[in-house]
Amino acid sequence: METIQVVLGSTLLRATDGAARRARVNRSALVREALREYLKRLATQEHEARDRAGYAEHPAVSAEAADWEQVAAWPER
Repeated sequence: METIQVVLGSTLLRATDGAARRARVNRSALVREALREYLKRLATQEHEARDRAGYAEHPAVSAEAADWEQVAAWPER
């Protein structure tokens, strides 16, 4: 594990410390978990954007796909 420095404003630091206390973990563990969750969400958003672009470039043409299109919706980003 590496040690880094992160600059936080006082409001964010107090909120971080409060959340760490509620979760019963230390500040570092809370920040690590928050970063993991953020990176996971970012990867999901990137995959969804690639999927949207791919489907826009090569739209489905089958009757079954047309049926699904009526009930499915891609969230806008």
